Amino acid sequence: MATDYYAILGVQRDASQDEIKKAFRRLARELHPDVNPDPKTQERFKEINTAYEVLSDPQKKQMYDLGGDPMGGGASRGGGFGAGFGNFSDIMDAFFGTASQRGPRSRTRRGQDAMIRLDIELDEATFGTTKDIQVDTAVVCTTCNGEGAAPGTSVQTCDMCRGRGEVSQVTRSFLGQVMTSRPCPQCQGFGTIVPNPCPECAGDGRVRSRRSLTVKIPAGVDNGTRIQLAGEGEVGPGGGPAGDLYVEIHEVPHPVFQRRGDDLHCTVTIPMTAAALGTKVPLETLDGLEEVDIRPGTQSGQSIPLHQRGVTHLRGGGRGDLIVHVEVQTPTKLDPEQEELLRRLAKLRGEERPMGQFQPGQQGLFSRLKDAFNGR
Repeated sequence: MATDYYAILGVQRDASQDEIKKAFRRLARELHPDVNPDPKTQERFKEINTAYEVLSDPQKKQMYDLGGDPMGGGASRGGGFGAGFGNFSDIMDAFFGTASQRGPRSRTRRGQDAMIRLDIELDEATFGTTKDIQVDTAVVCTTCNGEGAAPGTSVQTCDMCRGRGEVSQVTRSFLGQVMTSRPCPQCQGFGTIVPNPCPECAGDGRVRSRRSLTVKIPAGVDNGTRIQLAGEGEVGPGGGPAGDLYVEIHEVPHPVFQRRGDDLHCTVTIPMTAAALGTKVPLETLDGLEEVDIRPGTQSGQSIPLHQRGVTHLRGGGRGDLIVHVEVQTPTKLDPEQEELLRRLAKLRGEERPMGQFQPGQQGLFSRLKDAFNGR
């Protein structure tokens, strides 16, 4: 044989197709004219391209192994790239790692995800619930069952690309003849056309529709929590699989309780006498009516925790607390009898002073009521 293609690629005669391809990629990266413009290197590049074309084609390889000349004596004598440049995708693969994708695009594709916002009350977020929701999404067209063609008709193979989804064009460059491919302009790369589109979906295979769903809201959700419903989103083009539906929770503000994490906070207002003497205040919690124990001498701003009366923890057991903040109300208007009683109390405690004559460190009247009622 005049030319040893195995030696040109640096592989054994019993090398597999994978070994031959790897050897070609390695040499193509080293010797491509764009990388190494030396004329001798260009000649070497032509040789490895011709060797690969022969050894990667089973029929040409068999003819070569039997002593024939599969190239007809043309490309091996340096007559340009010509037919030897037919493996352009393999050269691109050598540089970019992947060969160009061949074949028509599928008309069936996965649909997009969808999201809706759902308002819930505080007690529903605390204990969990189920909700019926209305969803407007794309669903499979029942007229054509997602095919896109009118009833009684079907899709047809594109006569321009003959079902390949792409058309090829040969151009000349300094490397020789290069064949490039692009999506077929007639079928947009699908390989098929729909001559009679479905009148209901206009050939898309899907239509918009409103449907009802029941969603389970777990206990402990908060503002911004998203619940995923797999396969309940938009149906894809061509009746493709549906995406997912995400339900985003929005908690409606409560008239009494403010939520901070899994704890609840509220404020109760009591009169000065109740703070001094102590009392029990009824409070409607999420668990029902309970009594908050106000101990004698409770100060304004003091907080009383009711354990395990808050929001359920979304992950893990247990609940947060209900924090009751006490606000002591000082009377702004007194009738004569009430005013006289307070003056008598102040006199008994030695607190009756002209205005502005209290010394630093002395207790005022209302701050000492606790001591008066506690017998100090």
